[in-house]
Amino acid sequence: MIKKLYRFILGSFLPLLLVTFSICLFILLMHMLWTTVADMVGKGVGVGILGQFFFYVSLYLLPQALPLSVLLASLMAFGNLGEHSELTAMKAAGISLIKIMKPLIVCVVLMSGVSFVFQNNVQPSARMKMATILISLRQKSPELDIPEGIFFRDIPGYNLFVRKKDPQGGMLRDMKIYDYSQGFENAKVIVADSGRLTVSEDKKYLVLSLHQGESFENLNPSKTRASADKPIPYRRETFKFREVLINFDTGFSMEDESVLGSRADGKNINDLVQFIDSVQALQDSINGQTSRTMRRSTYTNVFKLANHYAAASAVGDSLFADGFDAYFKQLPLEQKISAFQKAQGKSRQVASEHAFNQHRQEDTHTQLRIYKMQLQTKFALSLSCLLFFFIGAPLGAIIRKGGLGMPTVLSVFIYLAYYTINDFGTKMARTGIWDVWFGVWISSFVLAAMDIFFTYKAGNDSAMFNVDVWKIWFKKLSRKVKKKRFR
Repeated sequence: MIKKLYRFILGSFLPLLLVTFSICLFILLMHMLWTTVADMVGKGVGVGILGQFFFYVSLYLLPQALPLSVLLASLMAFGNLGEHSELTAMKAAGISLIKIMKPLIVCVVLMSGVSFVFQNNVQPSARMKMATILISLRQKSPELDIPEGIFFRDIPGYNLFVRKKDPQGGMLRDMKIYDYSQGFENAKVIVADSGRLTVSEDKKYLVLSLHQGESFENLNPSKTRASADKPIPYRRETFKFREVLINFDTGFSMEDESVLGSRADGKNINDLVQFIDSVQALQDSINGQTSRTMRRSTYTNVFKLANHYAAASAVGDSLFADGFDAYFKQLPLEQKISAFQKAQGKSRQVASEHAFNQHRQEDTHTQLRIYKMQLQTKFALSLSCLLFFFIGAPLGAIIRKGGLGMPTVLSVFIYLAYYTINDFGTKMARTGIWDVWFGVWISSFVLAAMDIFFTYKAGNDSAMFNVDVWKIWFKKLSRKVKKKRFR
């Protein structure tokens, strides 16, 4: 009997999980596309490169889509059971809510473990591949689509103006080319009746084939101008045909992944732990060296000198018989000023060295916090699947509404609250205001509190989301208010 019940529960949950997971992954993919579309449009990249990019993006987003899909699927599954009175029948048979949830708890725990292994072994590599393709797309030159009647400035060092284009033959009419690749003082102007723009076979150059035109070039003013009153000489040339070669790499070349080797999200747990230990050891070494330097430049020099005065006074040296203060008061004004200036210069030097050492370690501390955050995020994100399940299942049993209506609204609201708290916590941890563990885990603490609350309410058959109960409560409240008014 229990085995059939467990199969029924799993049969109700797993299809919904598959559907909701596909929807959540699609939404995250569309969000990623929206943020990166500017780097893809107009680059002339083949379908294969874009397919690789979205494949790696999908792999990277899988662990992020899983918690939300678990929340929505558990809400819908238990909402359907409550709406069709199946959950009530199970409880009437003496089966508690926790026992009903048992097969799904085991299933979600397994999914959390798979998510953790995936984050540790697959997601870092997918993240590196995705970032490499994205950087390569950003560095690729755009496809050339020269418009009519306006200046085209996407070619570095050149401005092109085309009065009219022949859509069939690709001929450009009434062209003006401003070449300032050698500097504005050495600018060249080319005017042509017609021309054609092509790309070289190696896709590293643009070839401008010009017909019937003239070129104007300013000679170098620094070599030819004797004074500011003399005119600037220029050279004019008429041509029937000319080819202009322009450096413009239009090919797509994949960047080397080694340039992204320092990214924290591209490393697994072993790499993160190794980096944290090595950087921590380096920081301890630098702190020890800085401490010794500060002690030598302040304590040793100052107090050793004071001890020298004390020792001289102890052996009966008449110069310091009354102490250093009495000796200092007897000095001339010029020597006092000189002593104060030396002390001020020494203190400024020590403060400057301390500020330099602190600035040198600031970037390292920031990078160390980022690596620690990435390490703990792998555990927190995997655990969030289980935490979201213990919110969704009891909440679905309470609201007793299936479908995509109420469960979707509640899921989006809860996930947005979780995302906001998590984003705020990670920012506070990244800046060093909070400890790393607290900034990463604060959202999990909030989810755990909600788990306890909703599980307790569902176990006691709470009607906190029953509209009729709230109507009765508001009616009672309004009656009490009216009675108080007429007293």
